[in-house]
Formats: sequence, structure tokens, C-alpha cells
Amino acid sequence: MAVCLALFAQSLRWYQHPSEEELRILAGKQQKGKNKKDRKYNGHIESKPLTIPKDIDLHLETKSVTEVDTLALHYFPEYQWLVDFTVAATVVYLVTEVYYSFMKPTQEMNISLVWCLLVLSFAIKVLFSLTTHYFKVEDGGERSVCVTFGFFFFVKAMAVLIVTENYLEFGLETGFTNFSDSAMQFLEKQGLESQGPVSKLTFKFFLAIFCSLIGAFLTFPGLRLAQMHLDALNLATEKITQTLLHINFLAPLFMVLLWVKPITKDYIMNPPLGKESVPLMTEATFDTLRIWLIILLCALRLAMMRSHLQAYLNLAQKCVDQMKKEAGRISTVELQKMVARVFYYLCVIALQYVAPLVMLLHTTLLLKTLGNHSWGIYPEAVSPLPVNNLPSNSELPSADGKMKVTVTQITVALSSLKTIFTPLLFRGLLSFLTWWIAACLFSTSLFGLFYHQYLTVA
Repeated sequence: MAVCLALFAQSLRWYQHPSEEELRILAGKQQKGKNKKDRKYNGHIESKPLTIPKDIDLHLETKSVTEVDTLALHYFPEYQWLVDFTVAATVVYLVTEVYYSFMKPTQEMNISLVWCLLVLSFAIKVLFSLTTHYFKVEDGGERSVCVTFGFFFFVKAMAVLIVTENYLEFGLETGFTNFSDSAMQFLEKQGLESQGPVSKLTFKFFLAIFCSLIGAFLTFPGLRLAQMHLDALNLATEKITQTLLHINFLAPLFMVLLWVKPITKDYIMNPPLGKESVPLMTEATFDTLRIWLIILLCALRLAMMRSHLQAYLNLAQKCVDQMKKEAGRISTVELQKMVARVFYYLCVIALQYVAPLVMLLHTTLLLKTLGNHSWGIYPEAVSPLPVNNLPSNSELPSADGKMKVTVTQITVALSSLKTIFTPLLFRGLLSFLTWWIAACLFSTSLFGLFYHQYLTVA
């Protein structure tokens, strides 16, 4: 709870909706008792809602976000659970990484991987819940937007998956070939004949479907980020803050370019210096720098969270200012709902900001661990973990009982899986998923920027 509130307690201020009495005073309606528009119907007094002019001189009062205020927010339990569990999982991962760097165990299972996978599953679940909420809206066009972007990202994923490794060097082709060969060898040792677990076309087809779902889930977070980015820029007065906001918005683009081989890897590792090209770093060093850069950009996005959330909360006053330019009247209830709705959906906006960040960060952490990368800038040559020195069942003393037999069988089964699911496969798959999340975020936020900048009527 303390961690969750820490993200809200960054001097965020929300706008309180005015009471009906305050609106009466501002509108010059201080009469008490029955409204003149009230009429009798079957002996009962039917009261029509009070209306006020839209151009009323209304200025909303602000209040700091407190713990009591957060209890009424929509999706606050989901936000609290995701933030607290993510922090706990990240701490477990860091402690485990320190332990593995000193102890260097060879046969122990890295428990931090389970925590990272749980974080990813919770983040996807939250985004799925938010997306289904948009599908339940009958009048709006949110459902059409999600479906349209889902099909768009499916076509985009199919197009990206056929691009040669000379341009997008995920290592997916090499990883899948290694996975298929290892699986065939494993099945042959079991006395089974097989052409492989799955064909390459089928693998890419299901991967494209999964990518389209991720793209649909990230559609509204990207669109919302674009609007908050524009509003935050209008609020920022310092040049350094504006620069950080621009870098934060372009961060997914920087991540996407990290896997574009002609632009980054080929140019950085072998820059053209005269007639000879001198490599500046090894491939392992470049992979490490890429992981560090993604983590730093994620940290920047987390640091700019307060600016974006405050920009969203300011929509309440912005809506009131826009209302003042319109003619006609509005009921006090509708005005109060318009102002209060902004704050009550704060956690929805916070989830749309945090969940993609969590997905991106922990996919990168999985890429580092499962891909057998190093944290050092100049890492030593890392070899795959040995899997052939496990004790067999015959080496176990018979007095140890069934418990050790069961443990050994599980260990042998896990070691067999390691020979199939190799770091080469995880490097290709997780590199592609990390790149894809960043690409979806940038595509949707860029479209949202164009929409709010040029298509929205001011």
C-alpha cells in the first residue's frame, strides 16, 4: 500500500466538483424552497434538475491526493496490486541476480524468472480487463478502434516476421532453428519419429496473433499517452522538463531502432573511419548496452509519470474552460459528473501508463537472464549452463526413499527442457517481444499525437 501511494503522493492535485449550492450562488439562484420549474403530478412534486448557464464564472478548487481519496477510485485495487507486486518482483530479481553473480550455481532454478512471468501475466490481465471495458461501451467507437488496431498490428507483425535478419536482427530465425533441431534430437532419443514440434510458418502465425492481441491491448494506453504528453508540454515551463518529456515520448522509437541492424549495430560496432573500419565493441557488449539503455529509458518514463498524471487531472479545469465557450445551459448534475469523472478514472489512466512500462521492463529482464546476457559492459565469454552432469537414478542410495527419486526425476526433466529451450531461442523470442511492445507503444502514441494535434476540434 505504501509503495502504491508513493506514486500518487508526488504533489498530485485533483479538482473538486462544486456543490449545488455553490453553483446556485454563482448562477444568481439563491432562492430557497421549491424551484419555480417544479410541478405537481398526481399529488406529488416533480422537481426538474437545476440548470445553469454554460458561461458561468466557475473556478474549481484543488486538493492534494490523499489515501482516503484513492479508495473511491475505479480500478484502484488492480493498480495497487500491480504496483506492489511489481516492486516486490523487481526486488526479488535484483537479489537473485546478486546471488547468482557471487555464488554462480549451475543446477538451481532461477526463481526470479517465475516472478517476472507473474508480473507479465498480471500486466496483460489488467490491460485485457481495461480493453473489455471499452468493448462494453455501446455508443462509443472504442470497440471499433480496438478491432481496427488489432487487425493493423496483425498485418504489421506478419510483415515484420518476414523481414530478413540483415535489417531486424532479433535472432528469431536462428533461435527457432536451434529449437526445432534440439526438439527433434530429444524426440529421437525417446524413440519417436518427428519432423519437428511445429513448422516455422505455424510458429510465426501464432506469434503474429499474440502480437496483434498485445497491440490491441496497448492501443488506448498509447492514445492516452499522446494526449497527456501534449498537455504536459503545455504545463512545463522549464526547458529541461520539456526536453525530458520529448525524450520520454520518443523512448519507444529509440528502443525500436536498437534492433535495426544497419542503423545501430552495424554502424556502432563497425563505424566507417577512413579506409578501415575499427570495431568499437563486441557483439556481447552491444547486447549489454542495449539492455541497459532500455532500463534507463524505462526509469525515465517512471520519473515522468507525475507530470503526465497531473496533466490528466488538469483536464477537469480544461473541460470547464471549454464549456464556458459554449452557449446554452447545463444541469448541475452533469457539470458535477464532468468534473468528478476525471479524478475517479485516475487509476485507469495510471494503469494505462504503468502496465506497458512493466511489460517492457520485465520482458527486458527476462531477455537478460534467459538470453544468458551479462550486466558488465565488457563481459567475458558466457557459455551455456552444463546439463549433462546430473546424477542418474542408479547413483542414488536406495535408503533415501522416493523423495529423492522424485526430486531427481524433476531435475532430469528440467535439464531435458534446457536442451530444447536454449538461450539462443529465448534471445530471439524475447528480443522480438521487447521490440514489439516498444513498436506498438510508439505507433499508437504517434497516431494519438496526430489525432489530438490535427483532427481534434479545439
